[in-house]
Amino acid sequence: MRKTSLILLLISVMFLSQNVFADIRIKLGVVTKPGSAQNIVADKFKELIEKRSDNKITVKIYHSKSIGNETEILQQIQMNTIQMGIITSGPFDTFDSIARVIDYPFLFKDNEQADQVLDGPLGKEILKSLESSGFKGLCFSENGFRNLTNSKRPVKTPDDISGLKIRVMASKLHKTIWQTLGANPTPMPWPIYTELEQGVIDGQENPLWVMEVYKFYEIQKYMTLTRHVYSAHIDVASLTWWKSLDQKTQELIEKSVYEAAVFQRTDNRSKNAARLALLKDKGMTIESSPDIGAFRTKVSHLKDMDLFKDPKVQDLLVRILKTVN
Repeated sequence: MRKTSLILLLISVMFLSQNVFADIRIKLGVVTKPGSAQNIVADKFKELIEKRSDNKITVKIYHSKSIGNETEILQQIQMNTIQMGIITSGPFDTFDSIARVIDYPFLFKDNEQADQVLDGPLGKEILKSLESSGFKGLCFSENGFRNLTNSKRPVKTPDDISGLKIRVMASKLHKTIWQTLGANPTPMPWPIYTELEQGVIDGQENPLWVMEVYKFYEIQKYMTLTRHVYSAHIDVASLTWWKSLDQKTQELIEKSVYEAAVFQRTDNRSKNAARLALLKDKGMTIESSPDIGAFRTKVSHLKDMDLFKDPKVQDLLVRILKTVN
């Protein structure tokens, strides 16, 4: 009888040990406000991880630039001041140039191609490479295909862009793209509503959800559906912090953040038709058939520039281009 009780006790302890997580408090940074694409991932991840860990693992979301811009959030993740972030892919290129391949202009023709590459082995190479900069790359959620808006004039061809002062992210690649297209690119941290309203900059480029959530239709008359870059979010953790976690916790975090990312991608894509209708209803003049061939031709030589001279970056870009073409 005693032996049976001891066995049952051991089984009970083993079962509990497999389902009890240590108390962990995760600080997660996003630069955008509630309702934005990054925040949807963060909120869903918080919901999933807290439920699955019986609130042993909790998440505090720092949003609306409350702890800095995206570059500053990444620096804090490196230092383990905060543990996680949902960050636009563009600013990563100042930490690891391999991130530039994601934002190569006109790389993906649709969402399915983007998912195929970024969820597959090629995407995993990018996430793994980030470890050299102190990040644990977890997965990709999305910003979406970027489109141009401005307050000056309709844009149908690259010639129409000449001289426009366009806000860009803190990314060498994005700055080069718009220089090549003839604009005057101006790196500027988020948010940018006031700068657009005051005419400090003429325009900006972002996915449709940004125009809606940040009400750019109030201050930007013209939009061109250039879809020039598929903009991903890289969902990352501090590598220092990650290495301190046990395997069970790591697996739960990876599972939960990936499910949150897939949830957000699906949600984002399902709303784009309604967003476009809203922007038209709000008075934006939308060029839905720009000369994409001319835009592509203008930027087609970027793969041969110094931005991609690192052999590792060049090799990965070539392999992705072969996959999608």
